[in-house]
Amino acid sequence: MTGWLLARGASETAPPATNPFHADASVVPVGRSLFNQHCSHCHAPNAINPDPSRDLRRLKLRYRENMAHVFYETVTEGRPTKGMVPWKGVLSEDAIWKIFTFLESVQREP
Repeated sequence: MTGWLLARGASETAPPATNPFHADASVVPVGRSLFNQHCSHCHAPNAINPDPSRDLRRLKLRYRENMAHVFYETVTEGRPTKGMVPWKGVLSEDAIWKIFTFLESVQREP
């Protein structure tokens, strides 16, 4: 798995991708607000984007059990080849995981 993550641009010293707010429904509205403030300009309000490459409601379908790790690495390190800037130092760890908690709540089923 490390090779796969490194191939995606992940650093070997990245912190573990563990969501401290997992399954905490009270965080979802806060995460939605943070998402709409910081992410919706590229990923559409409430993560409802018709462009499959920017549709974050499909993260679970794409990455399955690696969803949290891929999300965290992408947000903190960016994906410059796809126009995604790194948010490390801009968004707090707390904000990143609250956004993730919101995104967990809107994932599409297979």
